[in-house]
Amino acid sequence: MNLNGKTVVVTGAAKGIGKGLATRFAREGATVVCADIDTEAACSLAHEIHGHAVTCDVSDETSIKALIDHVEDQIGPIDLFCANAGILTLGGLDVPDEDWDRIWKINVMSHVWTARHLVPRMIARGGGYIMTTASAAGLLNQPGAAPYGVSKHAAVGFAEWLSLTYGHKGLRVSVLCPQAVRSEMTRGFKDSVASIDGLLEPEDVAQACVEAIETEQFLVLSHPQVLDYMRHKAGDYDRWLGGMRKLNQKFIEGD
Repeated sequence: MNLNGKTVVVTGAAKGIGKGLATRFAREGATVVCADIDTEAACSLAHEIHGHAVTCDVSDETSIKALIDHVEDQIGPIDLFCANAGILTLGGLDVPDEDWDRIWKINVMSHVWTARHLVPRMIARGGGYIMTTASAAGLLNQPGAAPYGVSKHAAVGFAEWLSLTYGHKGLRVSVLCPQAVRSEMTRGFKDSVASIDGLLEPEDVAQACVEAIETEQFLVLSHPQVLDYMRHKAGDYDRWLGGMRKLNQKFIEGD
């Protein structure tokens, strides 16, 4: 997909990866809708890139539906929807149910709700594009953060399902799986296991996304090392798990 002249929605657009995506898409000539729960920051970015701002809480299906309805009715048919908003929850067996419920709504169900209200419209007009921001944790897991690793696995799985179910009807799907990117989410965790291959800037991630969208590539790996890790995992699962245990001991247990 060539982004010039397209209508693009980015959730979680006010900061981090979302801001990098929105800024870069606008530079490519797209009309960008900055959707975020932080209305003031979304409006500021929209003014900066000559786009639009819409308040959206992705933990609420009605808010996502309202976002889609507003854009389609007032701005134009959505060509590309970047389901970028997400949260990090640390911990393991100790994480309370309410925290599991919250991260599941934001990191997983928001993608389901987006597809539920947008994919039929896209299919009816011949196709469209959805890009989901997941994480390398969705391919490899995340020591010290069970809710994050599990929810990002589910996000990748749902993106795969969308592609295999609707690809022949014109829906294009990409899933972004970076390691650590400089953002509010990684503030204070610059030496974490996710930063083992370096901390990227949002602009670097946006560049990888533009290239993937242009070629309609499913898996977007801004950290190319992740592909090698995936191959190691598939080639010898037990050996890979052994390596992950060592990482867990080093970064989480401090041994």
